[in-house]
Parts: sequence; C-alpha cells; structure tokens
Amino acid sequence: MTGHEQYADDLALYALNALQADHRARIAAHLAGCGSCRLELEQLRGDTALLALSTTGPRPPQRARQRLLDAIAREPRVPKIVQTEPRHSWWGYLRLAATVAVTVFAFTLWKENSVLKATLSNAQSQSARSARELEELRRIAAPIIAPEAQHVTLVSPKTPPQPQGKAFYLRNRGSLVFLANNMPPLPPQKAYELWLIPTTGAPIPAGVFKPDAHGSASVVNPPLPPGVEAKAFAITVENEAGSATPTMPIVMMGAGE
Repeated sequence: MTGHEQYADDLALYALNALQADHRARIAAHLAGCGSCRLELEQLRGDTALLALSTTGPRPPQRARQRLLDAIAREPRVPKIVQTEPRHSWWGYLRLAATVAVTVFAFTLWKENSVLKATLSNAQSQSARSARELEELRRIAAPIIAPEAQHVTLVSPKTPPQPQGKAFYLRNRGSLVFLANNMPPLPPQKAYELWLIPTTGAPIPAGVFKPDAHGSASVVNPPLPPGVEAKAFAITVENEAGSATPTMPIVMMGAGE
C-alpha cells in the first residue's frame, strides 16, 4: 500500500474534524508532502460544505454527496468492535468467577455454622446432664458429709466402739468420698492420711484429715487421677502436711466389697 493510499480513507474524517489528536497530527504531516491528498481533502471539504447547505440552500450535486458518503463508509470500524468484545467477555468471566466464589464462601460459612450449632447443642445437653447428676450426687451425699449431720454408730453394748472408715469411689470420674468414725485422737502436729492402693503401682495419696472431738472425719473428692482401679484403701499417721509415700505402720485398711 502506498503512502497516499494509506491515508486516503482517513481524509473524510479529517475533513469533518472527527479524528483524535495524534491521528490528526499524522494526517497533517502527510498532507504537508502529498499534493494528491491535499487536493482530495479540498474536494471533500467542498462536498461537506455543499452537504451542510443542502438544508437551507440549493441542493448540492448528487455526485458530491455520494462521494462524501462513500468515503465515510470506507472508514474501518470493525477493529473498535473487535477490541470491545473481548473486554466485555473478560468482565463477564470475572463476574461469573466472583459469583461462584461468593457462593462457595457462603456455603462454607453455612456448613461451619451448622457444625458449630450442633457442637454447641451437644455441649449444652452434656452440661445439663452433668449438672443433674451432680445435683443428685449432692442430694445423696448431703446427709453423709454435711457438718451438721448426726453420725450414729451402732455396736454391741459390751464392746467398745472400734475405729472404722467407709470409702465411696467412682473410678471413671476419679471421685471419692470417705467417712470415718471413732478415730483415736492424734499426737500434736500429726494427721491421718488416706491412701488409694491401685491394682498396680505405688499407693496414691487420697487426702489428709483430722477427726473431731467425737472421732468423726471425712474426705470429699481429693485430687486423684481418673480411671485408676482401686484394690484397697489404707490409712497411716503422717505429719500434718501429708506424705508422698506411706509411713508404716498402716493403722486401717480395707478392700472393695
């Protein structure tokens, strides 16, 4: 394509002042050195002037009007449409991807919320059940461990009362209630210590206690490791602070009934 042919199709838009600044500058630079294009531009400008006067003055020649319309019709407009379509398509894909992402995110939140609700419901149910069981245990244990409860030991009239203890142990919870009666008085700075004797392993400290004036005492839920199977319980005399291992002799001992 020659230089003249390259710019000839843009002369109609140049005459109508319809080109962008940079494109118009290139056409102007070409016109400065191309006489054929300058002549074509002058003819187009004349045809444009005649076309503008056609509404109020004499009708311009049909040939001039048709030539201007043909020149405008030759202007390529397809590239603009081709450039626009991919942009619209790209935005369409982006909107679709965003919609899918929001939908997946909303479904994930809904699923997690359902799991949390189920977990909370189970936890509340378990808490309510534990509270009921604890209240029942307190109701049963109240007459046994309450300080104001009256402890009565029945023995033969001819036999002096003997020291005795009773342990109530729940292995799966590590819960222990121990009651003692008729315990002998202790020397100063001494105390009784209760021991859990497991089926295997060393004795486990289960609480230190001192009897009252009537020889009664109790130990309620000392810290114990859960799940330990008890073979027996024993009592020794230790210092008031207690001991990590039993000090012989064992003053009382009993196995499970």
